[in-house]
Parts: sequence; structure tokens; C-alpha cells
Amino acid sequence: MDIVLIILGALCLLAGIVGCIVPALPGVPLAYGGLWLLHATDKVQFSWQFLLIWGIVVIIVQVLDYVVPAWGTKKYGGSKAGVWGSTIGLIVGLFMGPWGIILGPFVGAFLGELLSGKETREALRSGWGSFIGLLAGTILKLICCGMMTYYFIAELV
Repeated sequence: MDIVLIILGALCLLAGIVGCIVPALPGVPLAYGGLWLLHATDKVQFSWQFLLIWGIVVIIVQVLDYVVPAWGTKKYGGSKAGVWGSTIGLIVGLFMGPWGIILGPFVGAFLGELLSGKETREALRSGWGSFIGLLAGTILKLICCGMMTYYFIAELV
């Protein structure tokens, strides 16, 4: 049974890493599930403190993944309309597949700024900030999944 749990855990970690880039998969929670599957074996026992801390990290990273594009919009000079546009673009983009999630916050921030009366150049800057925020969130998820993968492998070796 341990072999099955280890294989399922490794598959969760791989799916988690893919999910950091492919928006349809919840990458970080999947990777965390992989740690739990390894913990369920007789071979490896993580401490409850370790699992709790990683659970909190997973929640924070998931929340930041939705907040960072709006923050990027604001950081690059976006107004409330741009921030709202970025958020709405992200939500709408969720239903349009990977390209929708990548382009949704950018387009939303851009359109929000245009509708609020900003010039095209300023609106593009705001959209760019949203895109940078999306990239930052993706990198943060990859780092988190990479660290969980490290702990998974280190416990097996």
C-alpha cells in the first residue's frame, strides 16, 4: 500500500507543478496533497507542525495568487477602476481557459483604465502591472511546489 501512496503522492506533486502554469489545476493544493499522501505511508511521518505550517503557506499562496495581479495593477499606476478591471478580468478569464487567465487581468485592467478616462499609454501600463502580478504569482506557486517536492524527495531518500 505504501508504494501506491508514494506513487499517488508523486503524481500529485507533478500535477501541482503543472497546475502552477496551467490554470485549470489547483497546483499548490495538489502538491500539498502529495505531502499528505506521503505522510499516510508507514515509511515517512512528517510532524504535525510541519503539515500545519505548509497548510497555512498553501492558503496564503492561494490567496496571493488572486490578489497579486490587482496589486501589480495598483503598483504600476492603476486606479481603482484598473484594479477592479483586473479582478473582473481574472474571474472572467477563469472560464476562458489558459489564455483567458493569462490575458484576462491584463485586458480587464486596460479596459478599466480606459473606461475611467485614462489615456491609452496609462491604461497599457496598468495592464502591464497586472500581467507582472500574474507572473509573480506563478513564480511564487512554482517556488512553493518546488519546496514541497524537495521535502517529498528528501524524505524518500
